Amino acid sequence: MLALGIPEASLEEKFILGSGKGGQKMNKTSSCVYLRHNSTGLEVKCGQTRFREQNRFLARRELCDRLEARQRGEQGAQRQKIEKIRRQKRRRSRRQKERMLAGKRAQAQKKEFRHPPERAE
Repeated sequence: MLALGIPEASLEEKFILGSGKGGQKMNKTSSCVYLRHNSTGLEVKCGQTRFREQNRFLARRELCDRLEARQRGEQGAQRQKIEKIRRQKRRRSRRQKERMLAGKRAQAQKKEFRHPPERAE
């Protein structure tokens, strides 16, 4: 944090109830850490472990990584990954779906010809 010039005073820190794996310990304690860097508006939420101190460390490390990436302009690669996943999850257009189904029908007909012909008795 010192290398990036982030003072502790510019961080807003909250502790919230965790969720997920960890059972009763996670659900009853406020071990999840929410960090907000006031000058840039970056927000980080970390609840990876059951322990508050570890989550504080991990949240600060994640915030530093994001700020460093922003300074170097490396968000493009991260954004490309997110966009690729979004495209994969998006519904197909009607024309795309018809084209895909036509290809499947053609493949099914090819497979149909692989069977030996039935005998008529």
